[in-house]
Amino acid sequence: MATRPPIFALLRDMLRTPVIDIILHLKRSPGMSVKELCEVMKMSYMGVKQHCDELDKKGFLDTWRRPKPTGRPEKVYRLTHKLDPLFPSASGDMTEELLNISERVFGETAPQKLLFTYFQEKLDRLLPKLEGRSTVERATLLAKYRTAEGCMSVCEVDENAHELRLVEYHCLFAELAAKYEIIRELECEMLERLLESPVERTMDEISGLTRIVFRIRLRPGQTNDDE
Repeated sequence: MATRPPIFALLRDMLRTPVIDIILHLKRSPGMSVKELCEVMKMSYMGVKQHCDELDKKGFLDTWRRPKPTGRPEKVYRLTHKLDPLFPSASGDMTEELLNISERVFGETAPQKLLFTYFQEKLDRLLPKLEGRSTVERATLLAKYRTAEGCMSVCEVDENAHELRLVEYHCLFAELAAKYEIIRELECEMLERLLESPVERTMDEISGLTRIVFRIRLRPGQTNDDE
């Protein structure tokens, strides 16, 4: 399994329940059937189904019917927004209020200046950890660091498309970015400087799933360790 955000590592150790892993697998997917969860978790069908049904009854999951090439559509589970409090956010009331106060006290450009400084300092902290590495190595390490922050980030390399993808299943700045759109631009600019390549951002939201994809075009040879 990919690196877990710290809160889930603690919950898993304390509760000793497969529910934590079910939630994490569903968070990193557009939805999974019981059979798919069984395969990845190495559990019995009835064991996984029982937990999914309980989560469904409590409103933590919803279901839909996914078409199959042949036969009846299969039942698929996915998270709902009721589980959002489990995942970290950088958009707390205090953060938003401080940005609002800065605007009232220092003028309308103050929040943008503060956000720019935040991402610049984050860039300065990460850059020394990535220097001297290939683009793929940088992205792999970056996914690890961003997962530790709570972004649930996975690095994917598509050599056929000459493309690198950082796929993330949680947005730390979702609420703030709705008011301060510059956050998305600043984050992309930071990733471009860290990866030394242009970055294109897309986002999909379905039920309780947020899927953000940062696409990085690779030059020939950048899929190897040496650039």
